[in-house]
Amino acid sequence: MQTKLRILGFMVVANALWISPKPTPAAPIKTKVPNVAKSLKLSYVGTASWYGKRHQGRKMANGKRFDSHKLTAASWYFPLGTTIRVVNVRNGESVVVTITDRGPNLRLHRLIDLSEAAAERLEYVGQGLTPVFLYPVVSVDTEPASLNVPLIEPSMLDAAGTQATASRMPM
Repeated sequence: MQTKLRILGFMVVANALWISPKPTPAAPIKTKVPNVAKSLKLSYVGTASWYGKRHQGRKMANGKRFDSHKLTAASWYFPLGTTIRVVNVRNGESVVVTITDRGPNLRLHRLIDLSEAAAERLEYVGQGLTPVFLYPVVSVDTEPASLNVPLIEPSMLDAAGTQATASRMPM
């Protein structure tokens, strides 16, 4: 393994020395803004595990205590507080969970650790692991419209550029 790393390091250094520097252009350099939509991965397919009573009451990454009866999950791939829909590929069952902790260990090649309650809803508690499809749920906060609010008259700009209400406009 160390020999392969040494060879790889040698090849990187040799490549860096082989490339000749390019002359700088006289015009200002235009910077490209990366397309966030293309670089952001919105869905994942992989393996899920679950954790339960052994972790009950321990502190999570968000600072709260773990409760195996709540629909929560641990993942490295989504920010804390993100709402995720998890679909069990084997049986089609799905559940919506909130990311409250970090994990599982990346070397285990698992995308997400679900709470015991979420694993029960996906019906894989007895198996321990299951293939899943993950994607974030977009939350839309709306406020109900109030029915007893009077209409507001539209305001317009007159020729002088000052704001004139509809009641002052000539007819």
